[in-house]
Amino acid sequence: MSTAAIPGAPLPVRTPGSRARGRHRRPERPEVPVGAPALVLAVPAVATPAAVALVNELVSVIRGEQPGIEVAAGWLPTAPAAEQDPYQGEPTANADEGAEPNETNAHPRFWPTATVEGLIAGALEAGRPAPVLVPLLPGPHDYLTDLHSLAAETGALPTEALGPHPLLAEAVHVRLSEAGLARADRARLFAITTAADGVVLTTVGGQAAADAAGITGVLLAARLAVPVVAAALDVPGSVAAAVEHLRATGSQRPALAPLVIGPEVEEELLVAAAEETGCPSAAALGAYPTIGQLIASSYLAALPAPTAEEAAERAAAELAAAERALAEEADAGE
Repeated sequence: MSTAAIPGAPLPVRTPGSRARGRHRRPERPEVPVGAPALVLAVPAVATPAAVALVNELVSVIRGEQPGIEVAAGWLPTAPAAEQDPYQGEPTANADEGAEPNETNAHPRFWPTATVEGLIAGALEAGRPAPVLVPLLPGPHDYLTDLHSLAAETGALPTEALGPHPLLAEAVHVRLSEAGLARADRARLFAITTAADGVVLTTVGGQAAADAAGITGVLLAARLAVPVVAAALDVPGSVAAAVEHLRATGSQRPALAPLVIGPEVEEELLVAAAEETGCPSAAALGAYPTIGQLIASSYLAALPAPTAEEAAERAAAELAAAERALAEEADAGE
C-alpha cells in the first residue's frame, strides 16, 4: 500500500511492485562481472562546456542502465588552457588529467582534459585491466582508425561505432517529431501540416558514413512511411544533391534529420546544410536515452567471456549467498 493513501502521510512513497510477467516485460539486466574493465566513452571532440554537459547526461543514462559499470569519458587531447568561471569572475585552469575532484577543479563548468590515452594509462598503472573503448559515434569516422591503433598498442578493447541500429532510427524519429516534422507514431492519426514528405539523413565521416547511415535510413523510412536518403555533411554538395533527388522524385517538403550525436560535428555544418538547401532540420540526437542504452550494450558485448573457473566461482558465490539468505529468513521466522 502506498503512503499516498494513508491520512497524514507527509509525502507519497513509491512502493516497489512485483516484476512484470509476459512477453513485454523488461529483460533482466545482465550482470557486470566483478573486476570487469572500465568503460571509456571515447569522444571525438574537444571538451567544450556543451559537449561535457551532453556526455555527462549520457553517462548518467549508462549508469542507470547498468549500475555496475565503471564509466569515464576520454576526450581529444587539445583543450583550451583556461575558461572563465562565471561564478567567481576569475579564469580557472583546467583540471589536471586524472586529478581527483577538489575545491579548485570540481566546478561543473570546468573543461576536463582527461584523454583516452590518459585513462588507459591510469587503469594499467593501478593494476586494473585495460578498459573497453566505446566511440561516441553513430557510424564510420576517421577517429575510429586512431582509436583502434591506440587499442592495439595498449591492450584496450575497442568496439565499433554505435550504428547502424534500430534504436538510432527511433532517436531520429523522436527528434523529427519534436521539430514538428513527423508524427510521434503512426497510431496517432492526427494531421501535421509541417510534416516532411521526404527526409535526408545527414551524418559526418565521409561517404562511408553516409553509406552506413543508409541502413538506419531504411529503418527510419519504415517508421515514417516516407522516402529517406542519407548524405554526408562533410562532403561538399552531398546534402544538396540528396535534397534535389527527393524533390525530383516528388517530395514537396523535404527535411533534414541529423544522424549525429553532437560533439563529433561542428555546429556550423548543420546550420550551413539547412541554409544551403532551404530545408527545416531536426536537432542532433544528443543525450537521447537510447544512445546510452547502445553504449552500455556495446560495452557488455565486448567483455571477454568468463573462463570455466571464473564461472564456477561465480556460481558458488551465488549459491552461498542464496543459502545465507534462506538461513536468515528461517532465523527471522523462529
